Amino acid sequence: MSKSKRSLNRRRWLGLTGAAAAAAWLPGGARGAAPTLARAMAESDLLYLTPLLGGGRESACQAEVWFVADGGDAVVVTASDAWRATAVTRGFARARLWVGDVGVWSDANGAYRALPTTTATASFVTEADEHARLLDLFGDKYSLEWIIWGPRFRSGLKEGSRVMIRYRPS
Repeated sequence: MSKSKRSLNRRRWLGLTGAAAAAAWLPGGARGAAPTLARAMAESDLLYLTPLLGGGRESACQAEVWFVADGGDAVVVTASDAWRATAVTRGFARARLWVGDVGVWSDANGAYRALPTTTATASFVTEADEHARLLDLFGDKYSLEWIIWGPRFRSGLKEGSRVMIRYRPS
């Protein structure tokens, strides 16, 4: 079934309300681009990201990752030793995000660069109640995959082998 013909369910409702919050949150000058980014945040299963180095230069480390929209922010879960996590730990908290799906970034010949984009500031989410709430959003969004990945994400966050990172658009 096409995305435009899907019925309204909890996952779609959360995505749409997150998109509305994102559009309202952006500064006035950026509102012209907000509907495209907000729509992508509500509809896409993937985002592409790279840390920003000194002077706003993009890192060579890039990837496509699962995410959930939360009040206009993008939240990801990753291995605690992945470059996404170590970049934040090392003080490279700024990142560039592209929202959409063009396949594996290294095979996409840069096609993700045409997707809706924003810069964001990354921070770790460490509170157990926030982990639980946000993991429920992941479960709603990736319901089939969550059968396998849900327990891995939950146990990894609990034991410290995974971290949760919030990317707040700047």
